[in-house]
Amino acid sequence: MSEKSPVLNAPVQSCRISRPRERIVATARDLFHKFGIRSIGVDTIAEAAGTNKMTLYRHFGSKDDLICECLQEVARDVETMWGEITASNPNDPRAQLQEWVRRSAECVVNDGRGCDLANAAVELTEADHPARKVIEGVKRTYYIHLVDLCRAVGVAQPELLADALSLLFEGARVSRQSVGAEGPSARFVRMSEAVISAFADRTH
Repeated sequence: MSEKSPVLNAPVQSCRISRPRERIVATARDLFHKFGIRSIGVDTIAEAAGTNKMTLYRHFGSKDDLICECLQEVARDVETMWGEITASNPNDPRAQLQEWVRRSAECVVNDGRGCDLANAAVELTEADHPARKVIEGVKRTYYIHLVDLCRAVGVAQPELLADALSLLFEGARVSRQSVGAEGPSARFVRMSEAVISAFADRTH
């Protein structure tokens, strides 16, 4: 995809944001999500954000810096989600876990592009790419949240349950991308509930 790509015809809501830095990040996140990281250049991002490349580089030293900031924004969104899950059912871990299943199912159903972090990890194959540390850190923090929630539910092997649910979620998002909404991902809720029940029924 060249810098004169028709991608600029795609709606980017971030242009309503007043501050250039925020517009650039919101626009880059939107374009990276829709079209991938490698296929979008800084000229395209700057133009879609209603600014110019000089302004973009004043806020971000390189495209890699912008990529990392976009992924950090994803991390902040994830932390907000965990806070909302906790607040939705205070002192009721089982209900919170059910809320996680519900929200995860919505992600799978409503977004056929999949996880921004996983997609970035696939595209950015260089082991020393700075974004890879961001991705690993966010995924690790997410996993710790899920383990803590599974432990609060009272299952005997919270780490193993978190592993199973993580793989179900990641697999459902990939399946949604590859075979569509009517494939195995459509049964994500049923599978997750079955796994949770199986662990809850175990005494050791």
